[in-house]
Amino acid sequence: MSRQWIRFPLREGECSRQAHCDLPQGTYEREMGREGFFGPTAHLHHKHPPTGWIDWEGPLRPHAFNFNDIPSERDCPLAAPLTLHNADVKLRVWRTHGAMRHLVRNADGDELLFVHEGSGHFYCDFGHLEYRDGDYLLIPRGTAWRIEASAPSYFLLIENSDGAYQLPDKGLLGPQAIFDLAVLEHPHIDDAFKAQQDENTWQIRIKRRGQISTVTYPYNPLDVVGWHGDNTVVRLNWRDIRPLVSHRYHLPPSVHTTFVANGFVICTFTPRPVESDPGALKVPFFHNNDDYDEVLFYHRGNFFSRDNIEQGMVTLHPCGFPHGPHPKALKKSQEDPATFIDEVAVMIDTRRALEVSDAAAAVDVAEYVNSWRAPGM
Repeated sequence: MSRQWIRFPLREGECSRQAHCDLPQGTYEREMGREGFFGPTAHLHHKHPPTGWIDWEGPLRPHAFNFNDIPSERDCPLAAPLTLHNADVKLRVWRTHGAMRHLVRNADGDELLFVHEGSGHFYCDFGHLEYRDGDYLLIPRGTAWRIEASAPSYFLLIENSDGAYQLPDKGLLGPQAIFDLAVLEHPHIDDAFKAQQDENTWQIRIKRRGQISTVTYPYNPLDVVGWHGDNTVVRLNWRDIRPLVSHRYHLPPSVHTTFVANGFVICTFTPRPVESDPGALKVPFFHNNDDYDEVLFYHRGNFFSRDNIEQGMVTLHPCGFPHGPHPKALKKSQEDPATFIDEVAVMIDTRRALEVSDAAAAVDVAEYVNSWRAPGM
């Protein structure tokens, strides 16, 4: 049976004519939205910042984690420490250097590697790719692969446990919007790939239902001589993403969607100009994302809407309470607005609530919940 939301835009009291523009004097706009900014919304105008709490009790609170402090140097990505997870997605962090002397295969889900630091070579069933910082490496379920790091490398691993990664519907923007599919790179059966094919003993470590099996071969199983099809590894770098922007309207995070999965989406925030219209909001708006938990991995740059956040840190805002810019960022946007946002971050919005692992809990920044307090409170 088909169904649709009950939608009937109404007005009450003192409110703006449009969302995120020309707010009533002295008010703070809060968006209550459904379905990750795709569903019905309401915009409420408050006399005080919606995040102006002075105390917090109970488990539902915003978190900041310093993933830089998680011991994550491993020779095997399957042993990388789990950080945040639910039935649809598992986040891990993995540091490595040198060359892996075995292969891995994830039979539990598709893997998305985001290269936070480092560079090197990626070998898989389909051939050879070089990687660098800022790359996404999308690895279909069942692919055997390994890394040879040229420089110490730090990865965010995002496992999709239910289905394949897909691209968002670009609709009237056209297929070349955000990034042209022509920039996607695939592995090649090149000289480097052929050179690593040998008759030595190799192992493939296979993860299935969270357990590891090891299969030993008397040769390198990456011995493909050719292939055809459209189920393969692809590489995308954030530098090839051309973000959607508007000079008159602060666009919602959903316009930065890069990959879509069952139960979650992945967005990429890249450097972009700030809205120049005098009446337009110039920082992320206060909002309740009431169907999704929101995770941000901070890759590089100046994270203009967050205070005391460094590269390699992660924030988690569970659904159920409003969040938005920190007081310093909000004040600066009103008094001395920037003209350009120089930041790169990966956002994972999950439909199911996320669990915090012991590894993440150990690097939780307890005072983050108080970072929205106005100075002097």
